[in-house]
Amino acid sequence: MLNIYCSNYSTLDCKKSEDIFILRKNIFKDRLQWAVNCTGGMETDEFDNENTKYIYGVKDEKVICGSRIIEMRNKNMLVDTFSSFFDKVDIPEGNYIESTRFFVDKKRAKTLAGPRFPVTKVLFLSLINFARQNQYDGIIAVASHPMMQIIRNSGWRITLLETGQSEKEEPVYLVLGHVDDESQQALKAKIIGEEGSLNEDLLNRWPLSEEAFS
Repeated sequence: MLNIYCSNYSTLDCKKSEDIFILRKNIFKDRLQWAVNCTGGMETDEFDNENTKYIYGVKDEKVICGSRIIEMRNKNMLVDTFSSFFDKVDIPEGNYIESTRFFVDKKRAKTLAGPRFPVTKVLFLSLINFARQNQYDGIIAVASHPMMQIIRNSGWRITLLETGQSEKEEPVYLVLGHVDDESQQALKAKIIGEEGSLNEDLLNRWPLSEEAFS
């Protein structure tokens, strides 16, 4: 079955890390044509370091989805890469994590998890679970217009902080994803409604192998 895991950069299995970075290259460089750094068929950058964690989904030993997590107190993409997208960046006071390089490999997801399996919602829920378990106040992310629609349709409660423009002159949105009971329960209800084989006990356990930030 599919499982969602959380690992540190320094302890992430070599095969899994290669899988994640290859999928990121396929999605962000090849398909979306973002201005990202690629070497040896993989997409990595300076933010893949000892301060980073990854939440990722695995089925049959293959990664099908993932997201990178960095504490906002550490160097992050919003302060660095994404700051030029917005006229101003005002983050509310709080203890937040940044989610970047969020991806779902549609081909693998359809083939391995099934065409109706709610992979994206499961990954959203796992991010919320992680934040709640580690006493974070919310999740900061930069979303494209299509991703904003996906987030809003998922039941995840968000606050729009700023609207900007990417280097491709496409609209982007700086959002604060809330990690309250309402968001968590709404996502669980939609996931169980779409995939009856999943139960609340399992959804509450994801991500597995979780370690707190040092």
